[in-house]
Amino acid sequence: MPRATLRLTTPHAPAVLGALSPEVGRDIPRTQVELIHEDGDIILNVEASDLGALRAALNSYLRWIEVSEQISSMVGEHNG
Repeated sequence: MPRATLRLTTPHAPAVLGALSPEVGRDIPRTQVELIHEDGDIILNVEASDLGALRAALNSYLRWIEVSEQISSMVGEHNG
């Protein structure tokens, strides 16, 4: 089974994890996803039955992470 593990460092890790936690519980066909907060980083583990499913899951999660990061950054600028 194809697998990918990404470690992402961001000052907004708790907010990003909070935004993505509901997505981890959803069924994405042919994939299993794990999201961990470790040492201030986000670790995304994706395992899929084939490369197409792995690519699709990674694309989705990376887009969601990017959007969450942008929103957290904008909110932080206005609250700071």
